[in-house]
Amino acid sequence: MADLKPNTEISFAGTFASSAFAACFAELCTIPLDTAKVRLQLQKKSNVEEGAVVPKYRGMLGTVATIAREEGLMALWKGVVPGLHRQFLYGGLRIGLYEPVKVFFVGTEYLGDVSLFQKILAAMITGALAIAVANPTDLVKVRLQAEGNLLPGATRRYSGALNAYYSIMKQEGLAALWTGLGPNIARNAIINAAELASYDQVKQTILKIPGFTDTVLTHLLAGLGAGFFAVCIGSPVDVAKKFFVTSD
Repeated sequence: MADLKPNTEISFAGTFASSAFAACFAELCTIPLDTAKVRLQLQKKSNVEEGAVVPKYRGMLGTVATIAREEGLMALWKGVVPGLHRQFLYGGLRIGLYEPVKVFFVGTEYLGDVSLFQKILAAMITGALAIAVANPTDLVKVRLQAEGNLLPGATRRYSGALNAYYSIMKQEGLAALWTGLGPNIARNAIINAAELASYDQVKQTILKIPGFTDTVLTHLLAGLGAGFFAVCIGSPVDVAKKFFVTSD
């Protein structure tokens, strides 16, 4: 991403579409782990409220097994529909807008390496803009995933994603779909900066090492580094956001 004038120019629409498709495919593959993560994050809160002593979920794999055993295998994909809505909008916008915003900061004629600060700033802006558009999908996804924490026999609030959108608007008002927007913007701006800016910087550094070229291996190494930074930096904000958006 360091070279602002690549050999093959990709339009915004092309970048958006490819990013959205990749994000949706990743969502389908990883949402069981995301569902387990949400349950683990909410467990401490629910245990305190219900007076539970023994935790229901133990570890990531244990949580996946418990959900599949008690609620059925498909329960691990709860929230997949709004999750795909989210990834289409958020994934497409945050990556699709990154290069244009970065170019805006340095100018279209700039040929050198973009500074890390400018990369971070561009990624934070695109992450904030993308989640501002996609926040309703994120809210519905988390609420559906959290429904497994209800006590046995308790009535579920939503029958599905579309019902959740409609019910929230009807019962809480249209603005309720943007509940948690503040912490969501903070989280996704930070994570987007950690992912895109670190990916950009790591890739730029790798390409300066003799023997390395712009290959799949280079992208893989840069992606692994970006994922590591995103998890380390974004997890504390993620926990705070989950508590906020799942409460009434």
